[in-house]
Order: sequence, then C-alpha cells, then structure tokens
Amino acid sequence: MESQMELIRPVVKAAAKANVPEDGDYTDSEGLLVCGRCGTRRQIRMVVQSRNGPVEMVVPALCECRDEERKREEADRKRKEDMEVVKSMRRQSLMDERLLGATFDSFQVTADNARVLRLCKRYAEGFDEMLEKNQGLLFHGETGTGKTFAAACIANYLLARKVSVVMTSFVKLLSMQNQDDEQLIARMNRAKLLIVDDLGAERSTDYALERVYNIVDSRYRSRRPVIFTTNLSMVDMKGNTDVRFSRIYDRIFELCYPVTFAGKSWRKADAAKRYDEMKAFLEE
Repeated sequence: MESQMELIRPVVKAAAKANVPEDGDYTDSEGLLVCGRCGTRRQIRMVVQSRNGPVEMVVPALCECRDEERKREEADRKRKEDMEVVKSMRRQSLMDERLLGATFDSFQVTADNARVLRLCKRYAEGFDEMLEKNQGLLFHGETGTGKTFAAACIANYLLARKVSVVMTSFVKLLSMQNQDDEQLIARMNRAKLLIVDDLGAERSTDYALERVYNIVDSRYRSRRPVIFTTNLSMVDMKGNTDVRFSRIYDRIFELCYPVTFAGKSWRKADAAKRYDEMKAFLEE
C-alpha cells in the first residue's frame, strides 16, 4: 500500500512548479505566491500527515482570475461536446434535410393551428412525463396542414436537449427490405421518441401491413412513446373492418392521444402565392 507521502508526491511536484511566478505575480508577507492580476493567492499552506508526523507544506491554489479562466474553458469544452452529441443524434435521427430546421419559433401560427402549436410545445416541454407514461400522439388531418412540420418541431426541440429521437416514415421503413426486421426495430426502440410519418401511405400488402404492425407493437411493448402522422381520418381508422388494418389502428389508439390538424393546406397556399408572384413578375 502506498504511503501518504507517495500519494501526495504529485502535489509536492505541483507545488514546486507553482513557486515559479508568472509575469506580475509576487510573494506576500507570508512568502506565498500572489496573482499580479487579481491579487488573490496562488499558494496556500496546509498540514498533511506523514510517517514522521504532521508536515506543513505549500501547495498550489487557483487564484480567482485563473479559476474563472478554468471555468470558462470547461464551459466551452462542455458546449462543444454537447454540440457534437446533438449533431451526431441529428445524423442518426433519419430526419429529412428539409425538416432539420423546423422549430416552434418558425411555426406559422394561424387561427386553425394555434391550439396544435400549444399542445405540441406542452408535449415537448413535458416529455419526461410523457416518456414515463409511454404517451404518444396521433396527428391526423388533411394533406398539407402541417402535421409533419409539427412533429419535426418536437423532434428538434428534444434533439437540442440531447433526447434521442428517430423520425422516419412508413414508406421509408418499408423500402429497407434488405434490413433484418428485428435489428431495424431494435435500433428504433433505442430512441426515447419514435416519430413515424405518413401512416396509411404504405402498400396494402400482407407483408407491408405485417411489418407496420410489428413496428407499432414493438414500440408498445418497449414502453416508449411514438408519434404518428396520417392523412386518414379517425372515422376511416375506427371504421375499418379489415382485421389487418384494425389491429394496427387499435394498438395506435392505445398508445396515442389524437390531435386534429384542420384548416387550409399550407402547400396549396404556398403554391398559390408562388403562382401569384410569378404571374405578377411575368405578365405585369
């Protein structure tokens, strides 16, 4: 077992190094090194126990300005590490490039979607509780009403806070036919939140529907929340008598709180605006 003197030998070496003053440093009346910038000590006296009894020694100490520098450097290092973690998580999220910049601040608020925005922000801000309760969301409504964008806002909010999120679509998942189902599902279930876009856009083959069900059911069994977006109406889903579809929808209703997206299509509005702008440019 190492003696106390062996354990403190690195401290002794550091103390010897600290005896060398830097520009502006000086020694006070007690012979201790003082920082010339902030006027606080860079050395202190302390008593340690050795084999031969207590020994007084001079050990280095951080003066106030050097301590502030250390804190700034540590904060900068931590910030860079956090940025790298978030970048890595974004790369692994499977999110389309067009959605990486979706945020609640860039959400175009209208009379039709103000409630939706409020619900989405509340869900994102309270995600720890949603995760504990295994509570997901089902965004349903007409095409172009902002379902995918709203889901991406939630994803980016959580990714910025280093919460693992995977955002993809059933069409994309079904195109990964060269991947083993179990491995693909296991990868997705490592994420704290799974977002799957375009429920109902998948092909109605037995293989496709079985794979969709396996993805939904595995999420249910893993007790981790999921957000689905769909152009289907609640009437379409609840009234479907095909057992292949109904067992998928029944499981989703167990997992998710339905949120209705209404109002005019953003895509149609944007297309009309672009048409008017080009007409004014070309014809006037």
